[in-house]
Amino acid sequence: MSDLPEARPADDAAYRERLDPNEYRILRESATEPAGSGRYLNQEAAGLYCCAACGNALYPSSTKFHSGCGWPSFFEEIRPDAITLHEDLAFGMRRTEMRCAACGSHLGHVFNDGPRDKTGKRHCVNGACLVFVPEGEDPAEAVEAHWNR
Repeated sequence: MSDLPEARPADDAAYRERLDPNEYRILRESATEPAGSGRYLNQEAAGLYCCAACGNALYPSSTKFHSGCGWPSFFEEIRPDAITLHEDLAFGMRRTEMRCAACGSHLGHVFNDGPRDKTGKRHCVNGACLVFVPEGEDPAEAVEAHWNR
């Protein structure tokens, strides 16, 4: 979102100030929250999910589904250029990592076991990477409030 002040901090210190330690660990150091522990896992309200590091719009709630994997799951991003995909060979596995296209922060991984009647994709996203903006609320204000909590 271009209207957010300092949406993409200039340096690592700014991310450390903006994010809580768990968010920083996951978003900036590519960690993972324990399955079933993250915010928004059971969120069902209509709205928008934005990157907690920079405010970039990532997923509309209409693409969220219950996959049973333990993390919020989506079958499609809000627009094709919202995320970038990268090969991840960590832990002896071959996976596809997702990063926020605006700030490069780690979001999670995408798998090919999503709803077949949609995209067939499961975007498995760490809840700590997201800020949920209820329908009708201003995304810039909601993300700013999250940063200033």
